[in-house]
Amino acid sequence: MELPLYQVDAFASHVFTGNPAAICPLQEWLPDATMQAIAMENNLAETAFFVKTAAGYHLRWFTPATEVDLCGHATLASAYVIFQLLEPQLSSVSFETLSGPLTVSRQGGLLTLDFPARPPLPAAPCAGLLDALGGQPEAVLAARDYMIVYGSEAEVRALQPNMMGLLHIDRFAVIATAPASTPGVDFVSRFFAPAKGVPEDPVTGSAHCTLVPYWAQRLGRNSLTARQVSPRGGELLCEWKGDRVTMAGRGVLYLRGTIEI
Repeated sequence: MELPLYQVDAFASHVFTGNPAAICPLQEWLPDATMQAIAMENNLAETAFFVKTAAGYHLRWFTPATEVDLCGHATLASAYVIFQLLEPQLSSVSFETLSGPLTVSRQGGLLTLDFPARPPLPAAPCAGLLDALGGQPEAVLAARDYMIVYGSEAEVRALQPNMMGLLHIDRFAVIATAPASTPGVDFVSRFFAPAKGVPEDPVTGSAHCTLVPYWAQRLGRNSLTARQVSPRGGELLCEWKGDRVTMAGRGVLYLRGTIEI
């Protein structure tokens, strides 16, 4: 069997930045075990698979270790492939997913994702979390992921988490965040999910479903510019819309090829 494969750098304006995602358009679903094996072989933070439906596409996401309920950068990358290569006449695309319907629209090269908001609430950290993450956090909150708030961008950039210590946390992943010191940026973040096969994710759309409601309320405005300060890095233009969050960025095609299984 031969399957098309694309690799797109998401939330990036040029290759080797942003977050790479592998995209596999399918005519029909493969067995779950096969899709998981492909994701493991690709060894990227996410591999996305989609199948065309009457209303749009059915979209699923896999890390090297597990299927996930929501992924921003691989959704942007999937939309990029559809807009640029499969259906260039479209200006928006709808995806059916585990997190409900998601849409991506485009204006020029800018792609805007419409995702569910996941506001965080104060939470008690599980045993070992703060020691493994490091630094001196100011607050601990959580939604799907823990969100640990620090006082400065420099503290978030300096974190060197003990990944073995983060393997056994009782939530999906850990977000570290702080107000930005860079002009024109409102807040920064990093994202760690070693138990899911992603020690540090370069740019994480799903994390911003939690980050944007928090920072919008804290800063008193709904339109925000975010930067994920991983080694690759990426920037997102965000807006909080009550029970929804939008995130805009660009994509760049790095690779196209064929999987043979």
